[in-house]
Amino acid sequence: MRSRNGAVASRLQVTAMSEVKKPQRRLCRIACMQYLYSWLINHPEDINEDLRVFYEYQEEERDYYAFADELIFGVIENLDAIDDKIKEIANNWDFDRIAKIDLSILRMAIYELLLRKDIPPVVTINEAIDLSKIYSSEESRRFVNGILDKLRGQLSRPSRQASWD
Repeated sequence: MRSRNGAVASRLQVTAMSEVKKPQRRLCRIACMQYLYSWLINHPEDINEDLRVFYEYQEEERDYYAFADELIFGVIENLDAIDDKIKEIANNWDFDRIAKIDLSILRMAIYELLLRKDIPPVVTINEAIDLSKIYSSEESRRFVNGILDKLRGQLSRPSRQASWD
């Protein structure tokens, strides 16, 4: 009887845990990654209109994704510098052969690492690795981790805390 109750309780815990809503910043990073991927494939003429349509198909209202907007616009505005950093660090890789989803994840994470000092680097790296685990391959997870870890070593700020300067 004890193991039967334990099994039922265990199944309930798994069900309850799977129904837990993802944190807002995680959902925003997912939305950013998805948008950057689609933007990479097809650059729209009017990004604001394109984003309006994109958000119509998301789970939450547009305002919920303010952080995603910050990331999307930040990446696009700093794209050349971000891509140069990827090319510098991944010097043995042909940039054009990087999987598009991995490139979207890397661009978002590198933007955060270089320009969003309010986010601790380890948070950014862990989030990027988690996204690559879900949306890409095991090999890609290692590639993303390697690129971001090299960049983390180049930063002049603590890895585990935000910087406000």
